Amino acid sequence: MRSYDLTPLLRSTVGFDRMARLLDGMTRLDEQAVGYPPYNIEKLGEDDYRITMAVAGFGEDELEITVSDGNLVVRGETKEKAEPQEVTYLHRGIASRTFERRFDLAEFIKVTGAKLENGLLHIALVREVPEAKKPRTVQIESAATKTKAIEQKAA
Repeated sequence: MRSYDLTPLLRSTVGFDRMARLLDGMTRLDEQAVGYPPYNIEKLGEDDYRITMAVAGFGEDELEITVSDGNLVVRGETKEKAEPQEVTYLHRGIASRTFERRFDLAEFIKVTGAKLENGLLHIALVREVPEAKKPRTVQIESAATKTKAIEQKAA
């Protein structure tokens, strides 16, 4: 695997340290790169999103969802289940290993709920931009409109 040195780029930028961390994290081969469990990220509307994770074999009590500092962390830890001794697997393709999947959330993204349905974990997200951060239109005044306003006040 290739390794990229971002040091020259970081020397000439200010305030892009988060982006540098993200780029650095993408180049590392770790559990997340393996792709377990698989997931989809869907855009349902203008400000509505959903993450769907395939977590077959996990119960609600074996999954944990945590949101902190712009990070969404989904953990799955299987509880020991008693399996019959006479079971011999010819192929065992349903994974039941412990996992931790992290997602970096954009600014103003909030997790609004989660549900487990047919082996799929659905996590609902919404973008809620505060009124103070929304774009607004500024009225442009000319000298003529100022004169009219002054005349109307005098009358």
